[in-house]
This record gives sequence, C-alpha cells and structure tokens, in this order.
Amino acid sequence: MKACVIGDGGWGTALATILDANGHDVAVWGPFERQLEETQERRENRAFLPGVRLSEEIQWVAERETAVEGSRVVVLAVPSRFARDVLHGFRNCLPAEAAVVSVAKGLDKETHQRMSEVASEELQRPAIAALSGPSHAEEVARGVPSAVVIACEDRAHRTLLQEAFNRPTFRVYTSDDVIGVELGGALKNVIAIAAGVSDGIGFGDNTKAALITRGLAEMTRLGVALGANPATFSGLSGIGDLIVTCASRLSRNRGVGERLGKGERIDDILASMAQVAEGVWNCATAVDLARKLDVDVPISEEVHAVVHEGKDPRQAVQDLLTREPRPEQDRRS
Repeated sequence: MKACVIGDGGWGTALATILDANGHDVAVWGPFERQLEETQERRENRAFLPGVRLSEEIQWVAERETAVEGSRVVVLAVPSRFARDVLHGFRNCLPAEAAVVSVAKGLDKETHQRMSEVASEELQRPAIAALSGPSHAEEVARGVPSAVVIACEDRAHRTLLQEAFNRPTFRVYTSDDVIGVELGGALKNVIAIAAGVSDGIGFGDNTKAALITRGLAEMTRLGVALGANPATFSGLSGIGDLIVTCASRLSRNRGVGERLGKGERIDDILASMAQVAEGVWNCATAVDLARKLDVDVPISEEVHAVVHEGKDPRQAVQDLLTREPRPEQDRRS
C-alpha cells in the first residue's frame, strides 16, 4: 500500500521504517524542507533519530498533496502542541479511503481533547485510530522486539492498520477502546516525570515502584471518569507504557524529571532539548480535567506544581507522603 507519515520526528521516522520494512510505499512529510532534504540525502534523521540508517525507498516530502496522494494509510505523528495547526492544513488533501491513525501521546492544551478527537475535527472525518504502547522510537527503528496496540471504532480500519504495521519485531494488538488507549499514552508521561524526579533526588527502587503503582491507579481513575475501559490500563498502553517510560534512560519525560530532581530549572531543561517531552504540557491538562471531574490525582497535582509553579521537588515528595492515610482502593488515594 501507499502510506504517508505526517511528522518527521523520531517516532514518525521509526514508524516509517516499520511500514517500509513491510513493503509499503512510504512518504514522510515534515514542516521544514531543508531538514527533509538533508534526511533524504544522508539517509539519516540526524535531528530526531541519529545513528539509524534509513531505507532509500522512504521519500521525504515537503508538499502536503504529494505526500498523501494515493495513501491507504496515514499516520499522524505530530506533537500534541502543534497537531491542530498542522492537521488543518491537510483537511482537503487526504484520500477519502485512507485509514488514519494518531500516534502522538498527548492532549490538546486548550480544549483538553485527545489527539484522535483533534484529528477528527480538523480533518473532518470519523473513526480516527490511535496507536500506543511501550515503544521507544530508537528501539523500534533498530528492530528491538516491541508490542503496541491500535484502537479504532471501525473494525475494518483497525484490522487494516494491524496488518500494515505488524511484523516479527513489532507485534500489533487491536482494541476498540480509543479513549483508554490514548489516555494511557498521554497520562503516563506525567507519572514518568515524577519517577524522574525520584531518580534525580536519589531515591531508590521502592520509591519508583510506589510511584508507578499509585500513578497507574490515578491514571485509571481519571480514564474511567472520561469513559475508558479500566481493563485497558492493565494493558500495553497503560501499565506497559508506564513501566518503560518511568524506567528507561531513553525516556524524555523521565529525563526531564531527573533534571528537576537535581535542581535544574524547567526553562533551562526545555531550552536544551531538541524533542518534545509531552508530560510537561499534559500535566496541566490532566490536572484541569481531574478537577472538573472531581477525580483525585495527587501525583499529577504535584508534578504540575513542580513544573509550572516552581515548587521544590523535595517538598512535593514530602506532601505526597504526608497525605491522610487511606485504604488502597479508595478512589481518592
């Protein structure tokens, strides 16, 4: 099939390699023509996925219409902060028959919408799928065995997308819980910042295990309040993605937290990063949603306070530990 990846970052590039390896005709669109030309010439995305040799068959295209023309599969790999503006520009050029899948793990800052909702609104089409799971771009592109889940309300589309991406090193499961799959991918980034703060302060494995476990509990509470299936958070896009993002040295969100825990300022951290750490922006959205729905998310609240209000990370930890003791299954715990 013809496939187009909208977004030439690390994750978009990694998924382009998967589609190419499966024999599809792949074009990647990006916003900066000079960078696309460099990637095309060098066969390496030095800005976002350095060290990975890219197939000569993948095309790097700056013109929207050319990139998506004839595509049966369209992958939306634009960071959440820029998604709405970018996707609006594709509204009138996507093929009607294309199966569209969002792979960005974030939420819209202004509307609090999930990325599939933003895409559906801007592209004016229903049944946008979502792909998520424990899948660092660096490992996926190098063929490290990984597993993800694709959720879509349209059974035919999710089956087509599963077949398009599935390969021996990239196992793809399916789900009909788009809400849960997307929220798992977005909310785990916030908890990963907390795990990084723990690392930066110098706490141990006990602390990180507690953060992951209680973080999963608050992700599930908020997800269920928004209409997700609670079982989804026990799967790849929930606990799976949470574990890898909280534990891995490749995790940008965990890395941001670690530097905060060591005393660096958030502005300095972000200024030094080429790629986006979605949890920095999504913690505010998650907290806003939780407050509107009267859902308790204490870890996310403290991450928000550290990132956006300048709270001392050690004080945030102390405030978490000195909360009123409660039963483990209490919805407010």
